[in-house]
Amino acid sequence: MDLINGNRLGKFGLNGFILKWIAMLTMLVDHVGAVLFPHLVLFRIIGRLAFPIYCFLLVEGAVYTSNWRKYLGRLLAFALISEIPFDLAFRGRIFDWSSQNVFFTLALGLGAVALVKKWGYGFQSWAGAFLLAMAAEFLQTDYGGGGVILILIFYLMREHPLAKALCFGAEIIFVYGGLECYALFSIFPILCYNGKKGPGGLKYLFYVFYPAHLLLLYLCGLWLRGGFGI
Repeated sequence: MDLINGNRLGKFGLNGFILKWIAMLTMLVDHVGAVLFPHLVLFRIIGRLAFPIYCFLLVEGAVYTSNWRKYLGRLLAFALISEIPFDLAFRGRIFDWSSQNVFFTLALGLGAVALVKKWGYGFQSWAGAFLLAMAAEFLQTDYGGGGVILILIFYLMREHPLAKALCFGAEIIFVYGGLECYALFSIFPILCYNGKKGPGGLKYLFYVFYPAHLLLLYLCGLWLRGGFGI
């Protein structure tokens, strides 16, 4: 039996729907801290849980999707939609090429998973995954090439929870370090996943929320700084 597939946790574990809410709410806390209260480090600490959970859920989606190209297209579409709100919220400009939003990282990570699914563990897969990780670094996407690697770790170690936890911990500590080490706490809700999708019907909420909340935070920050002139 495998803990990650929910054979032991059953109905008492966390389903995918609950994990999405945990990721979304901790991301919101993180971004509220980054945009409105940068001096309050607690907001950023709480927010460290979001990205690993999103990576884990991406892998679960990649495993079960019937059309990974459609999945990839959806991620890229929202990456483009989100870029202006992302730049406004974090850079105060409509376009800023110094960093790109996390949807690009997730899309590149999904591409790496798709290569392994298609070509197995041969040279082509690893070369392609390496190029995608380098693309994340070149584009300066949120979490960069390390984010692509983390997605691959969750995919390759999907059936081995202990190995997954150890590799995840090693990457967070040695690749990111610093404040990102608090991301290690995200392994607990991830290990509590019961393998069930949970209630449906709100799939696009989790996509739309990202650009919507960034735009709202930008407007809130503008208002707090008196940018509306009222």
